Amino acid sequence: MNEHTTHKPGFSLVELVVVVVIIGIIASIAIPRISRGSAAANDAAAKGDLYVLRTAILHYAAEYGNTFPGPTGDDVAAQLTLYTNQAGQTLQTRSETYVYGPYLLRIPPCPIGYYPGSHLIGIDTTNSPPAAQPTGGAGWVYNPNTGEIIPNSVAWSQTQGDAEQPLGP
Repeated sequence: MNEHTTHKPGFSLVELVVVVVIIGIIASIAIPRISRGSAAANDAAAKGDLYVLRTAILHYAAEYGNTFPGPTGDDVAAQLTLYTNQAGQTLQTRSETYVYGPYLLRIPPCPIGYYPGSHLIGIDTTNSPPAAQPTGGAGWVYNPNTGEIIPNSVAWSQTQGDAEQPLGP
């Protein structure tokens, strides 16, 4: 009498555990690489936004005899995104006396630093380049005396600060 036991096709518990362990190992290798890629993308976005901001600041200074926008962060944002007159006062619409600008449609949000996603501008009139400000919620730090602007990030000011040159005369 031959008894044939029927064997159901499927995976054993050992096989499932081996597959889960292999997937875990692959994930532990891949996830840090993905996060490094994300950080590099944010740094690249910050560099692109800085180029746009610095160009707008230079255009403003060119029209105002090497005077940079400011002195407050709100003034900088308004003077770059609205129409201005010869005194640097702002207006939403163009008129006979408000003929300058706008130099930007909006202040780009900073993708890195203490407050990623913030389009606010902090002011540092003392340091060149401006120093990071861990309080206040600003995404960017700007010196209205020199025209320098950087992301509000200690890491950025330590690693990229040497590339920042004063824009003034």
